[in-house]
Amino acid sequence: MKLAVLLTVFTILQAAAASYAQRITLKVTNMPLSKAMDQVYAQSGYQVFLNGKDVAQAKVTANLLNASIEEAMDKLLDGLSLSWKLKDNTIIIKQKAAPMKLPAMTKPVEEDWQQKEVRGKVTDQAGQPVAGVTIRMKSGLNGATTDSLGNYRLPIDHANDVLTFSMVGFKVQEIPVNNRQRIDVTLEEEKSDLDEVVVVAFGTQKKKEVVGSITTITPSELKIPSSNLTTALAGRLAGVIAYQRSGEPGADNADFFIRGVTTFGYKKDPLILIDGIELTTTDLSRMQVDDIASFSILKDATSTALYGARGANGVILITTKEGVEGKAKVSLRLENSISSATNNVEFTDPITYMRLGNEAVLTRNPLGQFPYPEEKIDNTIAGTNPYVYPATDWRKTLFKDYTMNQRGNFNVTGGGKVAQYYLAATMNRDNGVLKVDKRNNFNNNIRLNTYSMRSNVTINLTNTTQVAVRLSGTFDGYNGPLDGGTGMYKKVAYSNPVLFPAYYPVDDANKFVQHIMFGNYGDGGYINPYADMVKGYKEYTRSNILAQFEVKQNLDFVTKGLSLQALFNTTRTNYFDVRRFYNPFWYTLGNYDKYTNQFTTTLLNPNGGTEYLSYSEGLKQITATTYIQGTLNYNRTFSEKHTVGALLVYLMNDQLKANAGSLQLSLPRRNLGISGRLSYGYDNRYFFEYDFGYNGTERFSKAHRFGYFPSVGAAWTISNEPFFKPWANTVTNLKIRGTYGKVGNDAIGNEDERFLYLADVNMNDATRTSVFGTDLNYGRSGIFINRYGNDQITWEEALKTNIGFELSLWNKLNILLDLYKEKRSNILMNRASIPASMGLLNNADIQANLGKASAKGFDLSVDYNQTINNDWWVQARANLTYATNKFEEYDEPDYSDTYLSHVGQPINQKWGYIAERLFADDADVKNSPPQSFGEYGAGDIKYHDVNGDGQITTRDRVPIGYPTSPEIVHGFGFSFGYKSLDVSAFFQGLSRESFWVDADSTAPFVNDRALLKVYADDHWSEQNRDLYAIWPRLSARPIANNTLISTWFMRNGAFLRLKNVEVGYTLPAKLTKRIAIEKARLYVNGMNLFLWSRFKLWDVEMGGNGLGYPLQRVINMGVQLSF
Repeated sequence: MKLAVLLTVFTILQAAAASYAQRITLKVTNMPLSKAMDQVYAQSGYQVFLNGKDVAQAKVTANLLNASIEEAMDKLLDGLSLSWKLKDNTIIIKQKAAPMKLPAMTKPVEEDWQQKEVRGKVTDQAGQPVAGVTIRMKSGLNGATTDSLGNYRLPIDHANDVLTFSMVGFKVQEIPVNNRQRIDVTLEEEKSDLDEVVVVAFGTQKKKEVVGSITTITPSELKIPSSNLTTALAGRLAGVIAYQRSGEPGADNADFFIRGVTTFGYKKDPLILIDGIELTTTDLSRMQVDDIASFSILKDATSTALYGARGANGVILITTKEGVEGKAKVSLRLENSISSATNNVEFTDPITYMRLGNEAVLTRNPLGQFPYPEEKIDNTIAGTNPYVYPATDWRKTLFKDYTMNQRGNFNVTGGGKVAQYYLAATMNRDNGVLKVDKRNNFNNNIRLNTYSMRSNVTINLTNTTQVAVRLSGTFDGYNGPLDGGTGMYKKVAYSNPVLFPAYYPVDDANKFVQHIMFGNYGDGGYINPYADMVKGYKEYTRSNILAQFEVKQNLDFVTKGLSLQALFNTTRTNYFDVRRFYNPFWYTLGNYDKYTNQFTTTLLNPNGGTEYLSYSEGLKQITATTYIQGTLNYNRTFSEKHTVGALLVYLMNDQLKANAGSLQLSLPRRNLGISGRLSYGYDNRYFFEYDFGYNGTERFSKAHRFGYFPSVGAAWTISNEPFFKPWANTVTNLKIRGTYGKVGNDAIGNEDERFLYLADVNMNDATRTSVFGTDLNYGRSGIFINRYGNDQITWEEALKTNIGFELSLWNKLNILLDLYKEKRSNILMNRASIPASMGLLNNADIQANLGKASAKGFDLSVDYNQTINNDWWVQARANLTYATNKFEEYDEPDYSDTYLSHVGQPINQKWGYIAERLFADDADVKNSPPQSFGEYGAGDIKYHDVNGDGQITTRDRVPIGYPTSPEIVHGFGFSFGYKSLDVSAFFQGLSRESFWVDADSTAPFVNDRALLKVYADDHWSEQNRDLYAIWPRLSARPIANNTLISTWFMRNGAFLRLKNVEVGYTLPAKLTKRIAIEKARLYVNGMNLFLWSRFKLWDVEMGGNGLGYPLQRVINMGVQLSF
């Protein structure tokens, strides 16, 4: 019934819209054109743009009866020096260009100059031809216009004349002829109030009307030689904190936050919306720059209010390209790149490993037995037999020096007046650097194939009704080692290089075996990373498919400026993985005859190995999401000074997960809300805005289920004030903005804790079984409460304040500065302690809205653009983001030692011990406060007694270093072009970040771990009592005292990186046209080329994950073709 009513209403609206859009009946006499066009607008539904007051005040006379729009406009403008055109449902009326004289056929003006012809082509900055450009000689003798392909021909009479190129929407250019016969021109876009818009929540706004804090970037600036878009964010967008910790294909997503982190909940990253639909970081990483139309970051309360609770941590807003009217335009991009590690961890040589391995035993126990006899060391030096005296470089055994990757994108756009389309397809292949054993019949190297397809189709049903269908899909197919690339790199550090070889050769005694004879030792329980790498492989498939239907209805026939939009989207995401592997046969050295250099091997696990593949299934995840959105929008300008806007949004989201694992998790997840915006602008000088979100969530009890979150903002464009006119040519824009508002967040606690007001009770807890009966042979499982419910848990709230400044000089230099503060309250926490008298289980979670935090900082961006002449152009851009935060309230004991408290400290702060130095000798140990962390002695780390109680305990832990997430991220770059050549470079860095070398994972000789070269070169020993050596006294057993979090292993994460360099060349059009190519551009670029940092052990951006898969340096070659 509801559907029938909806269709009926829609049909009536369609019929009404069609009836209003057909013919024009009008009778006017000496009426201002603006008044006449109001009537045309009311009857046709077309928007109207009048270019200047002279145009608006022109007097028109006409008597029209049932005329078409073309007939009506021609009659109205008859006899006036005005022209009109219809573009995107808008009638644009402007002054006609000055009349052009026909080519003169008279005698040349200069007797020594024979009349010649200049030819050329006019394109925009994207390389697309521009039709209708007016070309005139400055002397005023001749003129011409470009054809549909942007070509022109113009007779000239003076060798030293100057040509002017003009076109609405582009800057006028003057170019001297200088005796040339061909002049190609690239027009620079002229920003105007008509087309300068910013994508905001649920629509667009003119840039001059925006009061919120929004950062936009041209999508092409995100183009880097990587298949992962998130790796391009750092330093390029003011307000975004971003860094990358791994270079492994499929696991190389960057971590990014908008203005840092101010919550303790599971959801710290921003809301990601692609064409209005919430997607994941992985979906963003698979986006293609070729398909992106706009990329915006919404940062403050006013900008994000319409998204309600979803936008509490900021919003990344992306729209994809739509079709444009015109013939089909095809673009093709092909790339091939070489990638290698930016920095590999260096391990010591096998000889040093064995000698220091002996020292590690001797220095802790003078009576201990050497693990590596001198005979073994001597024969290893001599290279007697690599299988008997192995010296395995595990990293070189497992990994190649480089790999090759390929990327390709194809897209086509075009359409007619009724329908327009944009179609795209992408294929990326990213390979790992793992070696493959040819004796296996499978590939264990990383190979990630990503395919994506997109179809955006827009249909104009009438002049006022538009529908759009958007289909997109991304499909990942992964193949790689069982433990992943990072796991294999870590196993290199966990393996002994001299205990056994990777594998033994097949000898006469084993010539019939059908398997690889993997090396091992003892009972076969040691890590052989080569065997772990080649014994099997893992495959996973991930698919994400979206189908979207959108209807836009112009309701100008109801009242001017009113429109309606409805959107339906369904998303299906699935993932599954499978592992196939065999169990290795382990061999160890048997007998060795040193005279004949012959050896035998012994099989360690005759019943444990297999020569066939086993199989195990992993995760099976399916997620179905349905999203419905409806918006009612109103925008209108009264008396050319008063701009009024209103927006009302309803949205509903429903998500269902298969194989969720529990009853609560299997239930649909639902959110709904109503949001709105009211805006007012006066005379392009004063702007006011009110936004609100009213949202509902399933996670809280009925009393707290809905939340109301308002915000207000205002802006003053000083440069539009009359008193500012004397400086208008220099300061082309000066604007002050301010916003204040409240946002909510329901993504608190743990994501799997669905209903926080309900208790999580295990009704069948076998650990609490009670036994009954005379023989005690009857038992029943007990009950345990995992988490107590709390019906007072409510929304986490944030009060956000933002002050912004915008300054533009000479229309070339733009400076944007935003200062912000945030106070977040009602942060969900587990209670630190509950009195036993309450009768609650002390090991069950008891949660409440107890935490408070605050944040402050600023975002700064500076960009410069200038076209020097027709041959030269230059651009430069810099960004700086500073974001700091701290705990304001934290549920913890009332410490007498205030440094133990979280209050006043950053959210990502580490607590640890202050390391003074290494103990010099046993006397130094005896005369120092005792350290309660197990065994320690001379050469071990000496800690500071902070509270002066005469002992080192956990109460001596203090905040150390900077937060583990950077507080400053910056980037700067430039690009310039000369004729067909273009060059660009970008630098990115961060500071005020600390990380810790994992002393436990890098402790040498413990569990036969490898020895880092830096430890071998700089450690405390009896012969070298360096009190500030990098590594303490060696040990073959764990020394807990030396692996605590302390300042000893704390490092500064600051760095500056040459992130990207690109050199491109566009082939001459006269050459490419011969093979039916509109444009061809060849380019070479690189990523992660150079790094400046004090930390040299591994790539410092990886932080404490340095033993994992390294970040990649990429050299890439590509070609872009347009047809």
